[in-house]
Amino acid sequence: MPHNRTANRLRGAYIRPPRMTPELIAEVAYRLTARDRDLLALVWEHRVLTTGQLTTLLFPSPERARQRLNRLHRLHALLRFRPWTPVGSRPWHWVLGPAGAHVLAIAYGQSISEFGYRQDTATGIAVSPRLGHQVGVNDFFVALHAHAHQHADGTALTQWWSEQRCAAHWGDLARPDGFGRWARHRPQNTPQTLDFFLEHDTGTETLARVAGKLGGYADLAEATGTTTPVLIWLPSPKRETNLRALLSAPEVPVATAVQTPTAAPNGPAGPVWQPAGTTGRRYRLADLATFWGTTPRHESETR
Repeated sequence: MPHNRTANRLRGAYIRPPRMTPELIAEVAYRLTARDRDLLALVWEHRVLTTGQLTTLLFPSPERARQRLNRLHRLHALLRFRPWTPVGSRPWHWVLGPAGAHVLAIAYGQSISEFGYRQDTATGIAVSPRLGHQVGVNDFFVALHAHAHQHADGTALTQWWSEQRCAAHWGDLARPDGFGRWARHRPQNTPQTLDFFLEHDTGTETLARVAGKLGGYADLAEATGTTTPVLIWLPSPKRETNLRALLSAPEVPVATAVQTPTAAPNGPAGPVWQPAGTTGRRYRLADLATFWGTTPRHESETR
């Protein structure tokens, strides 16, 4: 049974691509649209994205998404797999394929080795214990994008950095699961902009370890001269309550919320955030900027 489960988990991920000749790469590049190139860059940045996530981010309908993703798969620009599940089936999960990697490398003015792509590394997420965590982190940011797209409230997700990009930029001091910039512009009002680090908690670490990470964020704030709030996205109300008991006076601004999409239809954009050290009221994500009086990081740091 374990062998069969592994086989199902990897189904569609490991394929033997044709040799990446200059002619083949040129042919693939010719067939890619601007949206295709944005899609490939997103998948490379965030390691793995599901069909549903990519539909929300880039396509007008699920059918259009399926058609184009399948085409990119046939071109070896994307690879795909379905994680094993005991009942039913999971959606396709997409990672960067060899042809897509070559096209991106050329666009960035790099060789494929300088670009850092290896097919076995790209597809390794299929069997990684961190797959669920990575998909959950991406779900958080995709939900913000969807809210901004669906609601005429002036909000926009203007920055979304992956864990890997954050580590390259700030990893000596802090290693967030992602960095985001959430902006709200309303007529005749001062724009509200919130920069934040995300800690996506799945319940696998002790709460003491989760709380202990805030020391690194405090060190980062001291080193850069910019204090960036930390959002902790938790899997259950009980875990949130127990964590908040450890966060009475954090060294950096912190807010917590529970992953309850049915109870909070606006998801992480909605009034689900409770700053540490407070009780009662929960705030919309955009309103946290006013609550803390934060200012965004210097533009040069987030380009």
